[in-house]
Amino acid sequence: MYNYFMKLVTLKLSNYRNCKDLELNLDSGKILIIGKNAQGKTNILESIYFLSALKSPRTANNIEIINFESETAGIEAELIKANTSVELAYSYTKDKTRSLRINGVKTTPKNFKQVLKTVLFSTNDLLLLRGNPSDRRDWLDRAISQIYPAYDERLSKYDKIRIQKNNFLKDVIKGISLDETLLDVLNEQLVITGSNIIYLRIKFLAEIERIAREKHRIISENEELKLVYDCSFLDGETELDEIVEKFKKALEERKTEEFRRAQACVGPHRDDILFFINENEATKFASQGQQRTVVLALKLSELDIITEKTGDEPVLLLDDVLAELDDIRQNYLLKSITQATQVVITSVDTVLFDEEFLQDVKIFKIENGAVI
Repeated sequence: MYNYFMKLVTLKLSNYRNCKDLELNLDSGKILIIGKNAQGKTNILESIYFLSALKSPRTANNIEIINFESETAGIEAELIKANTSVELAYSYTKDKTRSLRINGVKTTPKNFKQVLKTVLFSTNDLLLLRGNPSDRRDWLDRAISQIYPAYDERLSKYDKIRIQKNNFLKDVIKGISLDETLLDVLNEQLVITGSNIIYLRIKFLAEIERIAREKHRIISENEELKLVYDCSFLDGETELDEIVEKFKKALEERKTEEFRRAQACVGPHRDDILFFINENEATKFASQGQQRTVVLALKLSELDIITEKTGDEPVLLLDDVLAELDDIRQNYLLKSITQATQVVITSVDTVLFDEEFLQDVKIFKIENGAVI
């Protein structure tokens, strides 16, 4: 697939968190945003990511992106994609009204998310292996959504069905007389939607492992990385029809437990991703340095796989992450950034960067959500 160079040219934020009126000219391959903590550096990277995903990596409540003194937050950006200028505009109000525009024309979330691709690497990502299963599921789901825009819709549909099922089970416990055929219908819908989610997760994980293994081997000097999708009712099955049958069987086997607990106990909302280094589970046995090597390899692999699958070169967003990496990992990360990749980096200062790297970098200093 032909790869298109993608570059953000301008970014304008209106009442986005503490960035009340911020406009940046980003027409450069490398951008460095420096400033002290809590001044707005991360908010800028979050807003760029938001344009690609229509959600924040920091909160599930979009109202939180609106400056507390305002009623509406807005993000506007101009980017170059396939040698064509594209304008994106997003706004959100406290009464939950959303506006999406491409080149001034109203559009759908699906079409909006297909324009800009990003890979965000933050200090929170470095805790991926030690975090909760939900953190690892979120990482995987965000990565998949960049390649398959309809994937978010499947996740949303699955969650709605799961909540319906939980409410049904709670009503049974309360003694409300309900027709159990409704449970059969909900389970059937869960199996169809959930199996598709699991299938895509397994498929994507195998693809990203293919790239990450080599990157990890280079950084770690020959340690072997392995990724495993951990689903309670699967034993190596990867085909969709096999997943469907195993899902149905697990639901039947755990029916009594689900009634007792009044919640859905089976499905992709319970799954996890396991990481192994030289056949040892990394979450239990890997050092902090080894765990960070895994995450670094994963993030750089995200960049490659999105380019490979979509033909678009994502914008790489590095949020204060360099300060948390040692010299070896810092150097590998910076040297992995090709001429075709636009990178936006936040840092407290320029100390971490050598003169050669800084030669062609556009630098912004941020204080209280504004350029100084």
